[in-house]
Amino acid sequence: MDIEQKQEELIDHFVKQASSLTGSALSSVVSDATSHPSLFAFSEILALPNLLQLEGTENAVYLDVLRLFAHGTWSDYKSNAGRLPQLVPDQALKLRQLTVLTLAETNKILPYDQLMQELDVANVRELEDFLINECMYAMGIVRGKLDQLRKCFEVQFAAGRDPRPEQLGSMIQTLSNWLVTSDNLLISIQEKMSWADKMTELNKQHKKEIEDKVEDVKRAYSMKADSDFRGHEEIYSEPGGVMDYEEDRSRPKRRRHPIYR
Repeated sequence: MDIEQKQEELIDHFVKQASSLTGSALSSVVSDATSHPSLFAFSEILALPNLLQLEGTENAVYLDVLRLFAHGTWSDYKSNAGRLPQLVPDQALKLRQLTVLTLAETNKILPYDQLMQELDVANVRELEDFLINECMYAMGIVRGKLDQLRKCFEVQFAAGRDPRPEQLGSMIQTLSNWLVTSDNLLISIQEKMSWADKMTELNKQHKKEIEDKVEDVKRAYSMKADSDFRGHEEIYSEPGGVMDYEEDRSRPKRRRHPIYR
């Protein structure tokens, strides 16, 4: 089963589970969702009305945790650890994985120093083990090359995270620009297709004209050949036109007398 299909099934499961709960009862759903090793998208759960109703209540912390996993990073958690519940190991691992995805959104060359700082990792060996075992091989959420000489991680693929609210405007603009470009490209393709059809029709007409001319030449040549042939027949068939060979042989030959001088 691919990552996208697995994500859809998990999202559907947690959305159905959370839809029937309210208040503090939602804490278990939030904890389970943010701890699940195969779930990396939370916007659908976050958009549920009963979860949004936690805003401003004593249970708002569960909403904050879900927002952290939807849009935040490990550094965001450390900055707000005082007002957030302590993360269990599975949640901490998940948030570090999501942090790598966030960093990969804007830069495909991630220096080791930056990664160690953002992930709160002590050394290069620990960092490389995390990238290989927890990001590339186990989950497949990111693919790339570890460059030990340059001390960086070259990202070749990274799964997308939930879009942040401030990103929606630029995303809509990007999609609108893409739509305009696609429309212009479609118009250009249609014009080229129309031109190609027109040229094809002109080529057909030109070919037909050439074929007609060839046929005319053939007919004219055939008519001339027939005319020449009939002319020769008339010449040979006229009386006296050509002396008959047998008649010529039957005529007596005149004897010539020698001339003496």
